[in-house]
Amino acid sequence: MSVLVVKVGGAVAGDSAAAVVELADTSDVCVVHGAGPQITLEMERAGIPVEFVDGRRVTSEAGIDVVRRSLAAVNGSLCAAIGERAVPLFGDEIGLQATPVPHLGLVGDPVPSRPEAVVAALAEGLIPVVAPIAVGPLNVNADEAAAALALGLGAERLLFLTDVDGLILDGQVVDEIDVESASELLDGGTLTGGIIPKLGAAVTAARGGVPASIGRTAVPA
Repeated sequence: MSVLVVKVGGAVAGDSAAAVVELADTSDVCVVHGAGPQITLEMERAGIPVEFVDGRRVTSEAGIDVVRRSLAAVNGSLCAAIGERAVPLFGDEIGLQATPVPHLGLVGDPVPSRPEAVVAALAEGLIPVVAPIAVGPLNVNADEAAAALALGLGAERLLFLTDVDGLILDGQVVDEIDVESASELLDGGTLTGGIIPKLGAAVTAARGGVPASIGRTAVPA
């Protein structure tokens, strides 16, 4: 089975359905989505501190409830936009595993996974749409969850649909970057914000043999 794993950012979830459907016309597609802006808004409304460490959200017991509700809302709207082929799935309900990261609260590092529910949906020509919560429940970064699924499924490629063009250095989009150079950038501490987990996830996938693309930036395997 040739699979394309597509990570859809929360900021572009409403505009990505058409692209997902187009990709699904030529490939078996598994979607993993985020809900970053929605989670932040709901946490602020609830008076829950919003804190990130290296692009990953610190998540308390109160915060995990907000995360689940926000992911459920995005999952529902994205599935509706994709249409009848979409299959809504929650990671903790289909066995997505993660290693706890205690200093971030209820957060985990997802491990390569091949959930039967995803495999079954793909085999039927459907589009699994996965909300990134691991068994625990643990909040997992959607970029990292997409890489874990791409590796577990033996995907042909990992594609990040985002609201940025890709990795930007000195004001220019980097068209392609190898694993070693990307790792040096990540270790160098010069990157900030959401590109950190995206590039980190791309490196993880590429090291496992799955090439990745973040917008216009390719990370070959």
